[in-house]
Amino acid sequence: YLQTFPSLVRKFTPQYRGVVSVSFEEDGEGNLCLIAYPQNDPAVDLENKDPLADGKPKSEVHKWGSPVAPPMLVDGEKYSKDARSRHSSKDKDESFQMQQEDVELEWLRQTEVIYYRLERSHSNALPQLKHNPWSLRCQQQHLQKMKENAKHRNQYKFILLENLTWRHTMPCVLDLKMGTQQHGDDATEEKKAGKIRKCQQSTASTIGVCLSGMQVYRYDTGQLMFMSKFHGRRLTLKDFKDALFQFFHSGHRLRRELLSPVLRRLRDMQAALEACESYRFYSSSLLIIYDGASLQERGRLQPEDGLSDAAHGSSTPANDSGGGDSGGPSASQTLSDPMVDVRMIDFAHTTCRHFQGDSVVYEGLDSGYLFGLQNLITIISELENRSTE
Repeated sequence: YLQTFPSLVRKFTPQYRGVVSVSFEEDGEGNLCLIAYPQNDPAVDLENKDPLADGKPKSEVHKWGSPVAPPMLVDGEKYSKDARSRHSSKDKDESFQMQQEDVELEWLRQTEVIYYRLERSHSNALPQLKHNPWSLRCQQQHLQKMKENAKHRNQYKFILLENLTWRHTMPCVLDLKMGTQQHGDDATEEKKAGKIRKCQQSTASTIGVCLSGMQVYRYDTGQLMFMSKFHGRRLTLKDFKDALFQFFHSGHRLRRELLSPVLRRLRDMQAALEACESYRFYSSSLLIIYDGASLQERGRLQPEDGLSDAAHGSSTPANDSGGGDSGGPSASQTLSDPMVDVRMIDFAHTTCRHFQGDSVVYEGLDSGYLFGLQNLITIISELENRSTE
């Protein structure tokens, strides 16, 4: 239904690339592999086809990776040596009662802010980008649940959306939950109460925006910093402002050249949403994306590698949303231009009078979302006006 959004709003959503049918296979190491077929491919008999019978080697199959283990991490904020020791001891005592994945998940919850030191194969090579361990863990659990509940020989329909980071050599991403209400109209009373409680305990209740995740490249240390949603929920207003400062900081300096393009996109989005009568974007997120690589690194490795824009995509379940008319960075952008993008995502609980079957029909604008957007613009404007770094 995202294709029904007004054209001014579609500029701020991922492009819709169609529907694919995804099957699950397990490799020799126990990792879940995904194989996607175009939904409109008449040659594919999804009920009877062996996903690996087309002759393609398993090396070409998309793998979601091995379970993330704590030793892979370099450092963790709010996770002292004593705390690590206590946690390690506790893990040993409870190892027979808990699944390993539960231990890892609890470890990630406690760590909240983690750093990866990126490896280089030689002195002139680009750093090798690591996966966000929290996202990887969640993806693995979600895939496992889908596999266990699979019907029709593990076939699922997914919407294919534009990969918003494909142009970037070292993508830095800020994930923000927008608005003062984070539950949809279809939420159960229990879930509604939980969402309201989380909002009240976060900056969503005071400024209409809450940090839900962050990945930023620190050029000075060659590390990626990941900030989890658990950390984001605990931030005060001052902490939230400090986190935005960290996001736009390379480790050497505040990257002021990024702020003006981001503010321009946010103000354009604000104008578009102010024309969206009856829309409510409950529980949706806003992404701010830029390339953390230096000009030299971006010049050594261009993400296109001869592929067209249409070749780059990411999938989302078919009962979620699709998109259209992308308003992201132009493919003709020069290397000297800051690679900045601002997008809206996660529309599972979006509602509008044009959507059939919605239990509530709203009038007017989404004041909660616009409240958060205006506060975000104000905070980033304050960053732009800072006299010291």
